[in-house]
Amino acid sequence: MSFFLRVPLIALTALACLWLSAAGAFAQLFETKAAQAFMIDGETGSVLYAKDADAAIQPASLAKLMTLEMAFDAVKSGRLMLDDTFVVSENAWRTGGAPSRTSTMFAAVRSSIRLEDLMRGIAVQAANDGCIIIAEGVAGSESGFALQMTERARKIGLHKSIFVNATGLPADGQMTTVRELVLLARHLQQTYPDLYRLFSETDFTWNKINQRNRNPLLAMDIGAEGLAVGASEQNGFAIVGALSQNGRRVIAALAGLSSDRERAEESRKLLEWGLRSFEKTEIFAANETVGTAQVYGGSKGGVALTATLPVDLLLPVANRDKLTARIVYQGPLRAPVEQGQAVGSLRIWIGDTLSQEVPLQAAETVEVGKLHNRAFDALKELAIGWLR
Repeated sequence: MSFFLRVPLIALTALACLWLSAAGAFAQLFETKAAQAFMIDGETGSVLYAKDADAAIQPASLAKLMTLEMAFDAVKSGRLMLDDTFVVSENAWRTGGAPSRTSTMFAAVRSSIRLEDLMRGIAVQAANDGCIIIAEGVAGSESGFALQMTERARKIGLHKSIFVNATGLPADGQMTTVRELVLLARHLQQTYPDLYRLFSETDFTWNKINQRNRNPLLAMDIGAEGLAVGASEQNGFAIVGALSQNGRRVIAALAGLSSDRERAEESRKLLEWGLRSFEKTEIFAANETVGTAQVYGGSKGGVALTATLPVDLLLPVANRDKLTARIVYQGPLRAPVEQGQAVGSLRIWIGDTLSQEVPLQAAETVEVGKLHNRAFDALKELAIGWLR
């Protein structure tokens, strides 16, 4: 049975203190034309905005982020080197190269290309031929590589995404969500900081053909870091983008937009709002008591709850009354309760968006109580337990 407790935040000024309550959901603090959108703070992972974030969408070219994750991981682990070369098969040339009339780096059939150049072609030019060349070189076939992409997605915490090819070209069964695309982007930034820089390169020349980066955010001089754009008949125009300013980073994905112009404008507005509308605040230090949980049959009637790490919150600059939180645990806890035992979590909402969920543990040990303690708890549970 879930218990919900009210939690104090911190003194915001010398005269005022904001309390987090278990009040009902509020409206979103920001509106976007995107059908699906999701944004987080890059450092803490706090969710700043969510709109239908778990709806299944066609990834289109955004699938290339997973293709690059596979290549980045192979380089980091030493299985591949940046100077390793891959041969351009006729299939890669015909399906993703110049004859395909899709996004391409114009790789010449039967030529050999360095892995680093292929990755640059994908990151800057969304090169379908580059994706297929890597897929065939790593797994022998694009379909085999796609199976590995899905397996790898599960390992890094993407539980819904399914990949059928390396390019994102239309294929039955291929899907992702804007939430998982943002989690993938954050993983790329944190795990491969050197290779991540490829996404912000403004242009790339291959086969004597120069192409500009397809991400519109990079041309806006707003601290954009890429990452990818895509479009599909089912889900319209989509984008995964990140901005970094003054030591803060926000990462967002949007889908279901009507045009490339709307995609550029809506993503810019959401990302800039995320940077200017929140400030980082530590609400609890590591091992500071966050609240208490009831204990049944124990030497004490409750146990203090703490988080092992500091609890940092991205606090809205305005609309601070939209912040709500509660401690959630299955209870009452039954004695004995051991120090360090996982008990529940602190859930924090911004508007109607669950922004953070912080695991909580028992700060002390509570032994089994004496007979009269247990008898009193039994009577109390009999009297009020049905009210929960």
